[in-house]
Amino acid sequence: MDAAEPRTTSLPEAGGRLGYIFRTLRHREFRLFLAGQFVSLIGMWMQNMAQSWLVYRLTGSSLLLGATGFAGQLPVLFLAPLGGAVADRFERRRIVLAAQVAMMLLAFALAALTLGGWVQIWQVILLATLQGVAAAFDVPARQSLFAELVGREDLMNAIALNSSMFNSARVVGPAIAGLIVARVGEGWCFLLNGLSYLAVISALLAIRSKRVDVVKEPAPASAVIIEGFRFAWQTRPVRALLLLVGAVSLLGSSYSVLMPVFAGSVLGGGARGLGLLMGASGAGALAGALTVAGRRGVKGLGRWVAASCAGFGVAVAFFAQSRSYWLSATLVFAAGCALMLQMASSKTLIQVMTPDVLRGRVMALYSMMLLGMAPLGSLAAGVLAQSLGAPTAVTLGGIAAVAGAVVFHRRWRDLRAEARELLLAQTAVAGEPAAPTVPVAFHKPGDSAPRRGRD
Repeated sequence: MDAAEPRTTSLPEAGGRLGYIFRTLRHREFRLFLAGQFVSLIGMWMQNMAQSWLVYRLTGSSLLLGATGFAGQLPVLFLAPLGGAVADRFERRRIVLAAQVAMMLLAFALAALTLGGWVQIWQVILLATLQGVAAAFDVPARQSLFAELVGREDLMNAIALNSSMFNSARVVGPAIAGLIVARVGEGWCFLLNGLSYLAVISALLAIRSKRVDVVKEPAPASAVIIEGFRFAWQTRPVRALLLLVGAVSLLGSSYSVLMPVFAGSVLGGGARGLGLLMGASGAGALAGALTVAGRRGVKGLGRWVAASCAGFGVAVAFFAQSRSYWLSATLVFAAGCALMLQMASSKTLIQVMTPDVLRGRVMALYSMMLLGMAPLGSLAAGVLAQSLGAPTAVTLGGIAAVAGAVVFHRRWRDLRAEARELLLAQTAVAGEPAAPTVPVAFHKPGDSAPRRGRD
């Protein structure tokens, strides 16, 4: 076996479509990573749900719910470019490992404060901010790690299966947390989350990854970061996808931030109802991720992005007007499914159009759009909910998502040919059969930005 290729082992394969969906599990390193992540993410979703309920219980304020979300995700907006540059210069596995250890310690700190009865809202916000700092380095490195674990040919399936695992945990974690919070309080969820990090830390210590391209020539950090921004801006299909992700994250995230308000005040479901609503959203996202995993190519993904974004907006707007718990759960399921279809399809298209030497920096920009814009949306949602009410704030977010989908659809029709050229170019760079000549010339490490034959 070529040393540059991820190691694989033979697995009994299920026949037909099911075997195809789970084909990436033949890679040993990816299996280890996925298993460790699953346990850790169950704990993370338990903490997310319990933390939201803790803030709402301590303050009863929609504004402070939004402020906590703002504090937890704002660092990604400013630090993700630096995290992406680090991911393109150093071993990505070690970066993820260091970030996971930091997050584990922060979870234990929140558990100690809550179980000891000392917790105050400023402490929750501070620890959420520090979690965001760790995430700014974790997310770009982790998203870029997939190509090293499975290779480019299985990249779309790896992204989709990782999303499936993420959202399976999103179903299980909040449901467990709702029961724990109702019986013994939020602190035990934070403690269990801290312990769950041991699973992913153990997996990261066991796997071995192989870098494909590493930037070896020294260059100022600012130049390395600017190079990633320049590629994303000059590559029009990547730019369009990133802008839509950012718009939906900014304007459409209010429904998840304000979920405790709907569960507690609008629908009267309490902590257990909040856990079930978040679980329904996760179940929908899992369905969306498995749908992407079953795809046999990237053709048509741009149309999926536009359609799923519009579907998300419609589901969220109707959810805001619902006063029936089970109708709300159904609409949240639909919103979660549509949002995952959009995000997984967008992430796949961006990754397959990006050279590995720039992957960390471009995925950092994706993180900025997805996670970095969310805090601004969280704060805006809290302010709007405080003045206009949570249903109106969420309805406006849904309408904005539909408008973004329409604009993207019209724009993408002119960009499909260019996106196809980028995909063919990266196929050739990866060592697969040469593609037809395309007006793209990717750079070598140390050069200035990639040169492109058209804008």
